Amino acid sequence: MAWAVPQYTREYVNIAGRSLIADEGSISVDERNNALDVINNWRSSHSFPLQCLKMTLSRRAKKIDTKALVAQRLKRLPSIDAKLRQHSEWMKLTQMQDIGGCRAILRSVRSVEKLVAIYKVAAARNPKRGHQFHHENDYIANPKEDGYRSYHLVYRYRTEGKTYKAYNGLKTEIQIRTRLQHAWATAVETVATFTGQALKSRGGSQEWRRFFALMGSAIAFRERKPPVPNTPTNQWELTKELRELANRLNVETVLEAWRISVQQITTGHVTKNTDAFLLYLDPQNRTLRFNSYTQDEMPQASVDYLAWEKEIELAQVEGAQAVLVSVSSVQSLRRAYPNYYLDTTAFVEALRYAVRPRKRISDPRQGRLF
Repeated sequence: MAWAVPQYTREYVNIAGRSLIADEGSISVDERNNALDVINNWRSSHSFPLQCLKMTLSRRAKKIDTKALVAQRLKRLPSIDAKLRQHSEWMKLTQMQDIGGCRAILRSVRSVEKLVAIYKVAAARNPKRGHQFHHENDYIANPKEDGYRSYHLVYRYRTEGKTYKAYNGLKTEIQIRTRLQHAWATAVETVATFTGQALKSRGGSQEWRRFFALMGSAIAFRERKPPVPNTPTNQWELTKELRELANRLNVETVLEAWRISVQQITTGHVTKNTDAFLLYLDPQNRTLRFNSYTQDEMPQASVDYLAWEKEIELAQVEGAQAVLVSVSSVQSLRRAYPNYYLDTTAFVEALRYAVRPRKRISDPRQGRLF
Protein backbone atom coordinates (compact mmCIF):
# COMPACT_ATOMS: atom_id res chain seq x y z
CA MET A 1 0.00 0.00 0.00
CA ALA A 2 1.06 3.63 -0.40
CA TRP A 3 1.73 5.07 3.05
CA ALA A 4 1.32 8.81 3.52
CA VAL A 5 4.61 10.71 3.77
CA PRO A 6 5.28 14.25 5.02
CA GLN A 7 4.65 16.71 2.20
CA TYR A 8 5.42 19.94 4.07
CA THR A 9 8.34 21.34 6.00
CA ARG A 10 8.19 21.25 9.77
CA GLU A 11 7.97 25.04 9.88
CA TYR A 12 4.94 24.94 7.57
CA VAL A 13 3.37 22.26 9.79
CA ASN A 14 3.92 24.46 12.85
CA ILE A 15 2.31 27.41 11.05
CA ALA A 16 -0.70 25.18 10.34
CA GLY A 17 -0.83 24.29 14.03
CA ARG A 18 -0.91 27.94 15.01
CA SER A 19 -3.68 28.54 12.46
CA LEU A 20 -5.69 25.73 14.04
CA ILE A 21 -5.88 27.56 17.37
CA ALA A 22 -6.03 31.08 15.95
CA ASP A 23 -8.85 33.35 17.11
CA GLU A 24 -12.02 33.08 15.06
CA GLY A 25 -12.03 35.65 12.30
CA SER A 26 -8.26 36.11 12.29
CA ILE A 27 -7.86 33.72 9.35
CA SER A 28 -10.07 33.03 6.32
CA VAL A 29 -12.01 29.83 5.65
CA ASP A 30 -9.59 28.91 2.87
CA GLU A 31 -6.60 29.44 5.16
CA ARG A 32 -8.16 27.23 7.81
CA ASN A 33 -9.01 24.49 5.33
CA ASN A 34 -5.45 24.60 4.03
CA ALA A 35 -4.16 24.33 7.59
CA LEU A 36 -6.39 21.28 8.19
CA ASP A 37 -5.01 19.61 5.04
CA VAL A 38 -1.45 20.21 6.22
CA ILE A 39 -2.22 18.88 9.70
CA ASN A 40 -3.97 15.84 8.28
CA ASN A 41 -0.95 15.00 6.13
CA TRP A 42 1.35 15.38 9.13
CA ARG A 43 -0.91 13.15 11.20
CA SER A 44 -1.32 10.54 8.45
CA SER A 45 2.44 10.40 7.97
CA HIS A 46 2.73 8.83 11.40
CA SER A 47 0.76 5.77 10.26
CA PHE A 48 3.74 3.79 9.00
CA PRO A 49 6.06 4.40 11.99
CA LEU A 50 3.11 3.68 14.26
CA GLN A 51 2.39 0.39 12.53
CA CYS A 52 6.02 -0.67 12.98
CA LEU A 53 5.96 0.09 16.70
CA LYS A 54 2.61 -1.60 17.16
CA MET A 55 3.85 -4.86 15.64
CA THR A 56 6.81 -4.93 18.02
CA LEU A 57 4.62 -3.99 20.97
CA SER A 58 2.13 -6.74 20.18
CA ARG A 59 4.83 -9.39 19.88
CA ARG A 60 6.47 -8.42 23.17
CA ALA A 61 3.22 -7.96 25.10
CA LYS A 62 1.84 -11.36 24.05
CA LYS A 63 4.95 -13.06 25.41
CA ILE A 64 4.12 -11.72 28.84
CA ASP A 65 0.34 -11.83 28.75
CA THR A 66 -1.37 -13.95 26.09
CA LYS A 67 -4.57 -11.98 26.65
CA ALA A 68 -2.88 -8.59 26.32
CA LEU A 69 -4.79 -6.17 24.16
CA VAL A 70 -2.80 -4.00 21.76
CA ALA A 71 -4.28 -1.20 19.65
CA GLN A 72 -3.15 1.96 17.92
CA ARG A 73 -4.67 5.29 16.99
CA LEU A 74 -3.89 8.61 15.33
CA LYS A 75 -4.66 11.59 17.55
CA ARG A 76 -8.04 13.22 16.97
CA LEU A 77 -8.12 16.77 15.64
CA PRO A 78 -9.96 18.15 18.71
CA SER A 79 -7.31 16.54 20.93
CA ILE A 80 -4.54 18.15 18.87
CA ASP A 81 -6.35 21.48 19.15
CA ALA A 82 -6.81 21.16 22.92
CA LYS A 83 -3.21 20.20 23.55
CA LEU A 84 -1.84 23.05 21.44
CA ARG A 85 -4.06 25.50 23.31
CA GLN A 86 -3.11 24.11 26.71
CA HIS A 87 0.61 24.48 25.96
CA SER A 88 0.42 27.39 23.52
CA GLU A 89 3.30 29.26 25.13
CA TRP A 90 5.88 26.70 24.11
CA MET A 91 4.49 23.72 22.17
CA LYS A 92 4.74 23.42 18.39
CA LEU A 93 2.75 20.84 16.46
CA THR A 94 5.90 19.02 15.34
CA GLN A 95 6.95 18.68 18.99
CA MET A 96 3.83 16.75 19.91
CA GLN A 97 4.95 13.24 20.80
CA ASP A 98 1.64 11.40 20.68
CA ILE A 99 0.27 12.22 17.22
CA GLY A 100 0.64 8.49 16.68
CA GLY A 101 0.09 6.29 19.70
CA CYS A 102 -0.29 2.63 20.52
CA ARG A 103 -1.12 0.96 23.80
CA ALA A 104 -0.85 -2.39 25.49
CA ILE A 105 -3.34 -3.29 28.19
CA LEU A 106 -2.06 -5.99 30.54
CA ARG A 107 -3.53 -7.86 33.47
CA SER A 108 -1.30 -6.48 36.24
CA VAL A 109 1.35 -3.98 37.26
CA ARG A 110 3.87 -6.80 37.34
CA SER A 111 3.13 -7.53 33.68
CA VAL A 112 3.57 -3.84 32.87
CA GLU A 113 6.94 -3.82 34.63
CA LYS A 114 8.08 -6.90 32.71
CA LEU A 115 7.15 -5.36 29.37
CA VAL A 116 8.90 -2.07 30.20
CA ALA A 117 11.99 -4.05 31.19
CA ILE A 118 12.02 -5.77 27.79
CA TYR A 119 12.06 -2.40 26.06
CA LYS A 120 14.84 -1.08 28.26
CA VAL A 121 17.03 -4.15 27.76
CA ALA A 122 16.52 -3.98 23.99
CA ALA A 123 17.41 -0.27 23.89
CA ALA A 124 20.55 -0.80 25.98
CA ARG A 125 21.68 -3.79 23.95
CA ASN A 126 21.34 -2.15 20.53
CA PRO A 127 21.19 1.63 21.06
CA LYS A 128 21.96 2.41 17.42
CA ARG A 129 19.59 -0.10 15.84
CA GLY A 130 15.87 0.19 15.34
CA HIS A 131 13.75 3.04 16.59
CA GLN A 132 15.53 5.62 18.72
CA PHE A 133 14.42 5.81 22.35
CA HIS A 134 13.49 9.41 23.17
CA HIS A 135 12.23 9.44 26.75
CA GLU A 136 9.89 7.80 29.25
CA ASN A 137 7.26 8.89 31.78
CA ASP A 138 6.40 6.59 34.67
CA TYR A 139 2.94 7.76 35.70
CA ILE A 140 2.50 4.62 37.82
CA ALA A 141 5.32 5.45 40.24
CA ASN A 142 4.53 9.15 39.81
CA PRO A 143 0.80 9.56 39.08
CA LYS A 144 -0.53 12.77 37.60
CA GLU A 145 -2.54 14.99 39.93
CA ASP A 146 -5.73 14.22 38.01
CA GLY A 147 -5.36 10.50 38.79
CA TYR A 148 -3.93 9.34 35.46
CA ARG A 149 -1.63 6.33 35.77
CA SER A 150 0.23 4.54 32.96
CA TYR A 151 3.76 3.99 31.64
CA HIS A 152 4.80 5.95 28.55
CA LEU A 153 7.69 5.29 26.19
CA VAL A 154 8.41 7.69 23.34
CA TYR A 155 10.43 6.71 20.28
CA ARG A 156 11.68 8.42 17.14
CA TYR A 157 11.45 6.46 13.91
CA ARG A 158 14.90 5.65 12.57
CA THR A 159 16.10 3.75 9.52
CA GLU A 160 19.24 3.62 7.40
CA GLY A 161 17.36 2.56 4.28
CA LYS A 162 16.23 4.99 1.60
CA THR A 163 12.70 3.59 1.19
CA TYR A 164 11.37 4.86 4.51
CA LYS A 165 13.87 7.61 5.21
CA ALA A 166 11.13 10.26 4.98
CA TYR A 167 9.78 9.06 8.35
CA ASN A 168 13.03 9.53 10.24
CA GLY A 169 12.55 11.60 13.37
CA LEU A 170 8.76 11.18 13.63
CA LYS A 171 7.81 10.50 17.24
CA THR A 172 5.32 7.92 18.44
CA GLU A 173 4.19 7.10 21.95
CA ILE A 174 3.65 3.73 23.58
CA GLN A 175 1.30 3.51 26.55
CA ILE A 176 1.56 0.43 28.76
CA ARG A 177 -1.14 0.12 31.39
CA THR A 178 -3.11 -2.35 33.49
CA ARG A 179 -6.75 -3.19 32.94
CA LEU A 180 -7.71 -1.16 35.99
CA GLN A 181 -5.75 1.86 34.78
CA HIS A 182 -7.44 1.51 31.41
CA ALA A 183 -10.87 1.33 33.07
CA TRP A 184 -10.10 4.62 34.84
CA ALA A 185 -9.07 6.33 31.58
CA THR A 186 -12.18 4.99 29.86
CA ALA A 187 -14.47 6.48 32.51
CA VAL A 188 -12.78 9.89 32.24
CA GLU A 189 -13.34 9.88 28.47
CA THR A 190 -16.99 8.91 28.88
CA VAL A 191 -17.77 11.57 31.48
CA ALA A 192 -15.97 14.19 29.41
CA THR A 193 -17.97 13.17 26.32
CA PHE A 194 -21.39 13.44 27.94
CA THR A 195 -20.82 16.42 30.21
CA GLY A 196 -18.69 18.44 27.78
CA GLN A 197 -16.07 18.90 30.49
CA ALA A 198 -12.38 19.13 29.60
CA LEU A 199 -11.35 16.74 32.35
CA LYS A 200 -8.20 15.65 30.53
CA SER A 201 -6.89 19.22 30.36
CA ARG A 202 -7.62 20.16 33.98
CA GLY A 203 -10.99 21.67 33.20
CA GLY A 204 -14.55 20.85 34.15
CA SER A 205 -16.30 20.29 37.46
CA GLN A 206 -14.13 20.37 40.56
CA GLU A 207 -16.16 17.51 42.06
CA TRP A 208 -15.66 15.25 39.04
CA ARG A 209 -11.95 16.07 38.99
CA ARG A 210 -11.68 15.24 42.67
CA PHE A 211 -13.63 12.02 42.19
CA PHE A 212 -11.26 10.76 39.49
CA ALA A 213 -8.19 11.75 41.52
CA LEU A 214 -9.55 9.76 44.47
CA MET A 215 -10.43 6.83 42.24
CA GLY A 216 -6.93 6.91 40.80
CA SER A 217 -5.56 6.52 44.33
CA ALA A 218 -8.04 3.74 45.12
CA ILE A 219 -6.75 1.78 42.14
CA ALA A 220 -3.15 2.60 43.12
CA PHE A 221 -3.73 1.16 46.60
CA ARG A 222 -5.23 -1.95 45.05
CA GLU A 223 -2.15 -2.30 42.84
CA ARG A 224 0.17 -1.54 45.79
CA LYS A 225 1.62 1.56 44.17
CA PRO A 226 1.96 5.23 45.24
CA PRO A 227 -1.30 7.19 45.50
CA VAL A 228 -2.20 10.27 43.50
CA PRO A 229 -0.74 13.54 44.85
CA ASN A 230 -3.00 15.59 47.14
CA THR A 231 -5.27 12.65 48.01
CA PRO A 232 -5.44 10.86 51.38
CA THR A 233 -2.49 8.57 51.99
CA ASN A 234 -4.55 6.66 54.52
CA GLN A 235 -6.80 4.19 52.76
CA TRP A 236 -9.61 4.41 55.30
CA GLU A 237 -9.85 8.20 54.83
CA LEU A 238 -9.60 7.80 51.07
CA THR A 239 -12.44 5.28 50.96
CA LYS A 240 -14.66 7.47 53.12
CA GLU A 241 -14.20 10.56 50.92
CA LEU A 242 -14.53 8.55 47.71
CA ARG A 243 -17.77 6.90 48.85
CA GLU A 244 -19.32 10.23 49.85
CA LEU A 245 -18.38 11.91 46.57
CA ALA A 246 -19.47 8.96 44.42
CA ASN A 247 -22.87 9.03 46.13
CA ARG A 248 -23.21 12.80 45.72
CA LEU A 249 -22.40 12.60 42.00
CA ASN A 250 -24.50 9.44 41.63
CA VAL A 251 -21.60 8.05 39.57
CA GLU A 252 -22.68 4.45 39.20
CA THR A 253 -26.22 5.28 38.08
CA VAL A 254 -25.07 8.00 35.69
CA LEU A 255 -22.44 5.84 33.98
CA GLU A 256 -24.84 2.94 33.63
CA ALA A 257 -27.52 5.20 32.14
CA TRP A 258 -25.09 6.54 29.54
CA ARG A 259 -24.04 3.02 28.62
CA ILE A 260 -27.61 1.87 28.10
CA SER A 261 -28.52 5.06 26.24
CA VAL A 262 -26.62 4.02 23.12
CA GLN A 263 -29.63 2.44 21.45
CA GLN A 264 -28.55 2.43 17.86
CA ILE A 265 -25.26 1.36 16.35
CA THR A 266 -24.96 1.68 12.61
CA THR A 267 -22.52 -1.10 11.87
CA GLY A 268 -22.22 -0.55 8.13
CA HIS A 269 -20.30 -3.11 6.12
CA VAL A 270 -17.36 -4.73 7.90
CA THR A 271 -15.00 -5.87 5.18
CA LYS A 272 -12.87 -8.98 5.25
CA ASN A 273 -9.34 -8.47 6.58
CA THR A 274 -10.38 -5.26 8.30
CA ASP A 275 -7.34 -3.35 9.56
CA ALA A 276 -8.89 -0.14 10.92
CA PHE A 277 -12.15 1.45 11.99
CA LEU A 278 -13.26 5.06 11.74
CA LEU A 279 -15.67 5.84 14.60
CA TYR A 280 -18.22 8.64 14.91
CA LEU A 281 -19.86 9.05 18.31
CA ASP A 282 -22.85 11.36 18.65
CA PRO A 283 -23.78 11.52 22.36
CA GLN A 284 -26.77 13.82 21.81
CA ASN A 285 -28.52 11.36 19.50
CA ARG A 286 -27.08 8.34 21.37
CA THR A 287 -25.61 6.84 18.21
CA LEU A 288 -22.33 5.38 17.08
CA ARG A 289 -21.43 4.63 13.49
CA PHE A 290 -18.24 3.36 11.98
CA ASN A 291 -16.58 2.49 8.70
CA SER A 292 -14.05 -0.29 8.30
CA TYR A 293 -10.96 -0.31 6.10
CA THR A 294 -8.44 -2.83 4.88
CA GLN A 295 -4.76 -1.93 4.91
CA ASP A 296 -4.90 -0.97 1.23
CA GLU A 297 -7.76 1.41 1.99
CA MET A 298 -5.90 3.39 4.66
CA PRO A 299 -5.29 6.43 2.40
CA GLN A 300 -9.07 6.68 1.96
CA ALA A 301 -9.50 6.27 5.72
CA SER A 302 -7.33 9.33 6.24
CA VAL A 303 -9.45 11.35 3.82
CA ASP A 304 -12.69 10.19 5.49
CA TYR A 305 -11.25 10.96 8.91
CA LEU A 306 -10.71 14.61 8.05
CA ALA A 307 -14.12 14.81 6.35
CA TRP A 308 -15.88 13.56 9.48
CA GLU A 309 -13.95 15.98 11.67
CA LYS A 310 -14.97 18.86 9.41
CA GLU A 311 -18.56 17.61 9.54
CA ILE A 312 -18.47 17.66 13.35
CA GLU A 313 -16.96 21.13 13.39
CA LEU A 314 -19.60 22.54 11.03
CA ALA A 315 -22.54 20.82 12.73
CA GLN A 316 -21.32 21.89 16.18
CA VAL A 317 -22.84 18.83 17.80
CA GLU A 318 -21.86 18.98 21.45
CA GLY A 319 -19.64 16.07 22.47
CA ALA A 320 -19.47 14.52 18.99
CA GLN A 321 -16.12 13.05 18.07
CA ALA A 322 -14.41 10.96 15.42
CA VAL A 323 -11.38 8.72 15.80
CA LEU A 324 -9.44 6.37 13.53
CA VAL A 325 -8.29 3.23 15.33
CA SER A 326 -6.55 0.08 14.16
CA VAL A 327 -7.63 -3.21 15.69
CA SER A 328 -8.25 -6.72 14.46
CA SER A 329 -11.97 -7.07 15.14
CA VAL A 330 -15.07 -5.37 16.47
CA GLN A 331 -14.66 -7.35 19.68
CA SER A 332 -11.14 -6.03 20.15
CA LEU A 333 -12.41 -2.57 19.28
CA ARG A 334 -14.91 -2.66 22.12
CA ARG A 335 -12.23 -3.85 24.54
CA ALA A 336 -9.57 -1.36 23.45
CA TYR A 337 -11.82 1.70 23.11
CA PRO A 338 -14.86 1.03 25.31
CA ASN A 339 -15.46 4.75 25.82
CA TYR A 340 -16.73 4.94 22.22
CA TYR A 341 -19.36 2.38 23.17
CA LEU A 342 -19.85 4.09 26.55
CA ASP A 343 -18.96 0.78 28.20
CA THR A 344 -17.76 1.65 31.70
CA THR A 345 -18.61 -1.73 33.24
CA ALA A 346 -15.05 -2.42 34.36
CA PHE A 347 -14.79 0.98 36.00
CA VAL A 348 -18.09 0.59 37.83
CA GLU A 349 -16.90 -2.77 39.16
CA ALA A 350 -13.64 -1.14 40.31
CA LEU A 351 -15.64 1.63 42.03
CA ARG A 352 -17.82 -0.90 43.85
CA TYR A 353 -14.68 -2.68 45.04
CA ALA A 354 -13.13 0.59 46.21
CA VAL A 355 -16.13 1.77 48.26
CA ARG A 356 -17.31 -1.58 49.60
CA PRO A 357 -17.95 -1.66 53.37
CA ARG A 358 -14.80 -2.20 55.38
CA LYS A 359 -13.92 -2.53 59.04
CA ARG A 360 -11.66 0.12 60.42
CA ILE A 361 -8.54 -1.30 62.07
CA SER A 362 -7.32 -0.09 65.45
CA ASP A 363 -4.64 2.15 63.97
CA PRO A 364 -5.94 3.67 60.70
CA ARG A 365 -2.68 5.51 60.15
CA GLN A 366 -1.20 2.20 59.00
CA GLY A 367 -3.40 2.54 55.93
CA ARG A 368 -4.34 -1.14 55.92
CA LEU A 369 -7.86 -2.49 55.92
CA PHE A 370 -9.52 -5.87 56.16
